[in-house]
Amino acid sequence: MFAAERRQLILEMVRANGAVSLRELARVVQTSEVTVRRDVRALEAEGLLDRRHGGAVLPGGFSREPGYPQKTHLAAAEKSAIADLAAGLVEEGDAVVVGAGTTTQELARRLARVPGLTVVTNSLLVAQALAHANRVEVVMTGGTLRGSNYALVGSGAEQSLHGLRVSKAFISGSGLTAERGLSTTNMLSASVDRALVQAATEVIVLADHTKLGADTMFQTVPTEAITHLVTDEQSTADDTTACELSALADCGVRISVAPTGLPPEPVGHGGGERHQSALSGPGAPRRVAPPPGGAPLPGQRRPGAHSGPPGQLSGRLAELGGPRVR
Repeated sequence: MFAAERRQLILEMVRANGAVSLRELARVVQTSEVTVRRDVRALEAEGLLDRRHGGAVLPGGFSREPGYPQKTHLAAAEKSAIADLAAGLVEEGDAVVVGAGTTTQELARRLARVPGLTVVTNSLLVAQALAHANRVEVVMTGGTLRGSNYALVGSGAEQSLHGLRVSKAFISGSGLTAERGLSTTNMLSASVDRALVQAATEVIVLADHTKLGADTMFQTVPTEAITHLVTDEQSTADDTTACELSALADCGVRISVAPTGLPPEPVGHGGGERHQSALSGPGAPRRVAPPPGGAPLPGQRRPGAHSGPPGQLSGRLAELGGPRVR
């Protein structure tokens, strides 16, 4: 397939889906991810799409939000790994709030196995995932349905959260940077997310590598309010996202990196050549470090050793007194 044909097909896929991962693009056009990355870079230079780490989206990323069907196909394996790790932070008998999103939907599917749990949510998808969990109580906010992400928003949702207090909030968004924290593309969603966060003692952000370094229109959670970030190991395979993780650790955010079992995406530089990230190298097994004092995180499973290079980021976080990368 010629480059022009490849790029036209890539553009059609992004226009049809709103957001597509590099891995999926490479599969469809039957070429390497390095070549696809080069094509995406060329299309971005023409203003036809925007690059995100691990994928491509339609232009206007500050205000445009892909619909639910598109989101479910972007970084699906990474979201599943993040949900697996995050579920280990929940204890029997906990009361938590869970925000809207495809990653939090994955988390909810795993929380269905936690006995005595109370989940407060504004997401129909989260509630549906927990609907048949006999030992989990689900409390839904009021509000107006936002069809693009099946979430309840508006003053009704916010008012129903007043006076609520829970141990943890699990929340996702459209972008995460050390400078601004978590952000989203919709004002109503941002307002409800802020209300969810205010109800919790601990704020846990679930963000895959495609969200790291992305900055969207409305801030939901400032960096200083984020207690814990759960992300995937692809975030350590690229210089930009790895530096973002280091900056977040500098701000006091605890970081856990979930292994996906997928090969790291090659990092393209210049003409698309493959280079190993400066953040990879030999070292000890990756682990999520407990808080000061040596106690495990509440409800956390003891992680086993995970083979693979932890990279310099692990050492960097250790220097900061933060968690080691798992």
